Amino acid sequence: MDQQVPSAIDLRSEYEQSGVREVLDELDAELIGLAPVKARIRETAALLLVERARAQLGLGHETPTLHMSFTGNPGTGKTTVALKMAGLLHRLGYVRKGHLVSVTRDDLVGQYIGHTAPKTKEVLKKAMGGVLFIDEAYYLYRPDNERDYGQEAIEILLQVMENNRDDLVVILAGYADRMESFFRSNPGFRSRIAHHIEFPDYTDEELGRIAQHMLDAQGYRLTPDAEAAMADYVAARRAQPHFANARSIRNALDRARLRQANRLFSADLGPLTADQLSTIGAGDIRASRVFQGGLAHERAERTP
Repeated sequence: MDQQVPSAIDLRSEYEQSGVREVLDELDAELIGLAPVKARIRETAALLLVERARAQLGLGHETPTLHMSFTGNPGTGKTTVALKMAGLLHRLGYVRKGHLVSVTRDDLVGQYIGHTAPKTKEVLKKAMGGVLFIDEAYYLYRPDNERDYGQEAIEILLQVMENNRDDLVVILAGYADRMESFFRSNPGFRSRIAHHIEFPDYTDEELGRIAQHMLDAQGYRLTPDAEAAMADYVAARRAQPHFANARSIRNALDRARLRQANRLFSADLGPLTADQLSTIGAGDIRASRVFQGGLAHERAERTP
C-alpha cells in the first residue's frame, strides 16, 4: 500500500521530535560566545527542516549541497562545531551515521608515487555516512613543489564530493586569507561549497569565561587575585604572536596547574586540604613568561 502523503507538516513539531533542539542546546552549552556561528547553524537547521518537510509533502526537492568552509583563527571552536553539525545532519536524516572524521594533509597525501590514492580513499571510506573535517585544507595544494602529490588527493576529493554528496559532507577549515587563496587556485572546491561560516576571535571577557569553564570542569578555582592575573594574561598574550584563543587559554591553565603543583610540593606544608589542592593563586599565573616579555609558548599553540 502506498504511504499516504500528509496534507501539512508542523515544522515546530518536527524540530522537537527530530532532536535538533537537543543538538543546538548542546552547542550553546558547550561553546561560549560565537553568536554569528550559532546563528548560521540555526539557519542551516531551519533550511534542512524545510527541505525535509517538502520531501514529505511530495514537493519538488533535491538533496541540498551541504559541504562547508569554516574559516577563523585557531582555538575558535571549529572542530567542536563540525562535530555538532554531524549530529545535526544525522538527526535530520541527511547522513547515515553522524560521525566525524577529522584529518589533515598528512592523513590524505602520500610521500611517494602510488601512495596518495589509497590513503585518501581509505579516509573517505571511513567518513562515508558522516562528516569529513579537513583542517588547514590549503596545505593540500602546494604548486611550488612539482613532486607534491596533494593535487591527486584534491582530484579524488572533488569527485567524491560531487558524486557522493548524499552520503558525505566535507568541511574545509583554516585561516580565512589562506582559504581564499586556496579557493582561487582550486575553483572546483569553491563551486562545491555551499556554506561559508566565519569564526570570530573570542573577546577578552569570553576568554575569561572559557578559563572559568575549563577550571570548573577540572575541579580548580582561582583566587580573586588570580582572576585579575588571568585577565592581565589574556590581554598580554593576545598581543603576542601565535595567539590561539581557547587553545592558548587551555595551555596557560595547564602550566598554571604545573606551577601550583610544584609550589605545593616544594613548600612541604604537610597534609593538604581539598581547598589547597584545588586553588590556583596569582603567583601561579604571573610566573608565566608572558609577563616577562618573553615569547616562548608551547608549539601546540602554533599553526604553521
